[in-house]
Amino acid sequence: MEKQTYSYDEAFQSSLEYFQGDELAARVWVTKYALKDSFGNLYEKNPDDMHHRIASEIARIESNYPNPLSHDELFDLLKGFKYIVPQGSPMTGIGNEFQVASLSNCFVIGFDGDADSYGAIIKLDEEQVQLMKRRGGVGHDLSHIRPKGSPVKNSALTSTGLVPFMERYSNSTREVAQDGRRGALMLSVSIKHPDSESFIDAKLEQGKVTGANVSVKVHDDFMQAVVNNTPFNQQYPINSANPTVIKEIDANVLWKKIIHNAWKSAEPGVLFWDTILKESVPDCYADMGFRTVSTNPCGEIPLCPYDSCRLLAINLYSYVVNPFTKDAYFDFDLFKKHVAFSQRIMDDIIDLEMEKIDRILEKVKSDPESEDIKLTEVQLWEKIKRKTAMGRRTGVGTTAEGDMLAALGLIYGTDEATDFSEKVHKTVALAAYASSVEMAKERGAFEIYDTKREAGNPYINRLKEADPKLYQDMAKYGRRNIACLTIAPTGTTSMMTQTTSGIEPAFSCYYKRRRKVNPNDPEVRVDFVDEVGDTWEEYFVFHHKFVTWMEANGYSTTKHYSDEELEEMLAKSPYNKATSADVDWLKKVQMQGRIQKWVDHSISVTINLPSDVTEELVETLYVEAWKSGCKGCTVYREGSRAGVLVSASKDKKKEDEETEEKQEKDKKCFCYTEVSVRPKELDCDVVRFQNNKEKWIAFVGIMNDRPYEIFTGLSDDEDGILLPKNVTEGKIIKNVSEDGSKRYDFQFTNKRGYKTTVEGLSHKFDPEFWNYAKLISGVLRYGMPIDQVIKLVSGLQLNSESINTWKNGVERALKKYIPDGTTIEGKQCPNCGQETLIYQEGCLSCKSCGYSRCG
Repeated sequence: MEKQTYSYDEAFQSSLEYFQGDELAARVWVTKYALKDSFGNLYEKNPDDMHHRIASEIARIESNYPNPLSHDELFDLLKGFKYIVPQGSPMTGIGNEFQVASLSNCFVIGFDGDADSYGAIIKLDEEQVQLMKRRGGVGHDLSHIRPKGSPVKNSALTSTGLVPFMERYSNSTREVAQDGRRGALMLSVSIKHPDSESFIDAKLEQGKVTGANVSVKVHDDFMQAVVNNTPFNQQYPINSANPTVIKEIDANVLWKKIIHNAWKSAEPGVLFWDTILKESVPDCYADMGFRTVSTNPCGEIPLCPYDSCRLLAINLYSYVVNPFTKDAYFDFDLFKKHVAFSQRIMDDIIDLEMEKIDRILEKVKSDPESEDIKLTEVQLWEKIKRKTAMGRRTGVGTTAEGDMLAALGLIYGTDEATDFSEKVHKTVALAAYASSVEMAKERGAFEIYDTKREAGNPYINRLKEADPKLYQDMAKYGRRNIACLTIAPTGTTSMMTQTTSGIEPAFSCYYKRRRKVNPNDPEVRVDFVDEVGDTWEEYFVFHHKFVTWMEANGYSTTKHYSDEELEEMLAKSPYNKATSADVDWLKKVQMQGRIQKWVDHSISVTINLPSDVTEELVETLYVEAWKSGCKGCTVYREGSRAGVLVSASKDKKKEDEETEEKQEKDKKCFCYTEVSVRPKELDCDVVRFQNNKEKWIAFVGIMNDRPYEIFTGLSDDEDGILLPKNVTEGKIIKNVSEDGSKRYDFQFTNKRGYKTTVEGLSHKFDPEFWNYAKLISGVLRYGMPIDQVIKLVSGLQLNSESINTWKNGVERALKKYIPDGTTIEGKQCPNCGQETLIYQEGCLSCKSCGYSRCG
């Protein structure tokens, strides 16, 4: 029987009704989560269809075990995103026959020990890409790579250190995109590593490591050296009793650099590694392959090599009865019941993942490629399958913490609110572990469970003290899952639950939006006239649960409020002084530490700070996070992503001596100063893209780590440029003949070292393309900021349809080089109307509402 399909508009309109007019939620669901095939055909009309799909598959697995949950019971838990919400890959992939992909959100790869050969490093690169193409986010640690200058037994004689390999892994990540979804990567290194300072600085250099998050693994002895102002020894190998390299450093100097860079650019994040290892239940089995080595891209799942995890969130707001009234209370009985169901569902999803891995292996083995090409991917998935089966790791989490607290009349960040949050997460821990023990009775424990191994673990002993009967049962029957809990950033999931994200407070209770209007309409209200004379009506968009508070307290949700009225109303609400912009940051860190005691993995949380905070405050927050028992900490200072990358300059020493004040001034004032003379040979990136059905290619010449020139054209017709698919970089060679005429040749080197040259690059392009390429290259080489170059290209008034297609290609190729966080001045978000659009990895992203668009 042929499945029914829907147009985008049909699915959007149905979903818009489902989400009660919330356009953002409807578009997010249709775009990211509705079942579709590779041709874009939609097979689900609204989230009810998706939840029936997921419920059917989980019910199928449940039928293999005693006391199974039915399809209807599961659907009731999932529908409306009210109680239990599978996240990301599980939501997309469960029951999806159109996609051969994993259900895991997170993977870590690497080596359980030191492996610093070039072959090992390249193997990780290949494994990383193979996982990303199956929708997984990947993390791996670089502490195994020998430091720069170390002797090696090859033609190079000495090692290049960490940074070149950071770039390699980052570039591989940027190349992978599935259905418009970029790969996600976490790179980490131990503070003990002699190259850790270079690692910490790597992302400050223009265009470097743009495809990865970076975090430094900080150890207790380093923090003690910082506190005591004593020296600290770095070494390689980092865990060796007889290291080959020892380097004494000033711990405070390196710590200040971490703080400065985090203040300046929001990276690196900090992982308090000894806390992670000490608290980790899986590390009780470290000698059996479960030694934690890194985390997933957002840091909430520390993992051992070749383990993975799937995520699910419980909507805390839905357990508040009579929200925003004096009779509000939290239904702990229903909550504990649903936590147990969540743990059970997560265990079922492991079985579904094992089926998915079998499909992946079957697909790879049936591919027509030679066995040696397929070997790495086959071995990779076999290792992941084995580790998944051994530990049966799950990631039950929560979302809507901020709304839950407000609905109970508690102010986020106060001691009273934090006490209640800790009580909720203690309940999650005890109920989830009890469910895992119950499943061990019915389904069997994870295969290497050993009570004695876990006897000294602080987390397990915390559970033992809180519930002795639970511990007795666990010692008797075992546990189904090696680890159970996390708190992830729920991102787009929270848009569909229409709540705050993870344990975060509300971002804002309301924001202003504009709608263009006809000033001649007698019913219209004109609030704003822009620079070209267009007229706009302004109105406020409210946070969903703030609307619920308004309704519960007798406020009109249709009235046009003034700014003063809104401020007065907010002051009376439980959201007052409790949004991300004004919550007490130190209290937030302490709250994270309190909750972390009951989460066996980790917590992804960001401390949002205003732009004018000092580096000293950032340091205070990081130290408090360490003392409070947090496993990691990340800060984001408003605007810190913009201007992170240093500009190209003829005199680097002079640039380094410029004051911050002058650098800020230079960002606002564009001066036409030629940066350098073009050498005969220029390194080149190759950017491939598609306009409608045409395949295009762009050659982007790079000087001083920024675009210097760009040529674009067709890559697949008779007069176009044909290059092997694996070519992503090369050189552009400028040849000048005796008569002064110029010719540009493109040269690339294949894997075997042979050089191939495409001669006469200029002649491969339509004359119009060539002339405009020279125009754009001219402004690039004179140092015009990339976002302004794109704005210039976009504004060209051209009549030729082919030239306009060329414009789109130039814009798409250059967006890759815009520094993350660059603000788009004067342009409103099409969703919320705020002028808060920034570039993030070449895509537009709105800081106010989360809207994003690529391409």
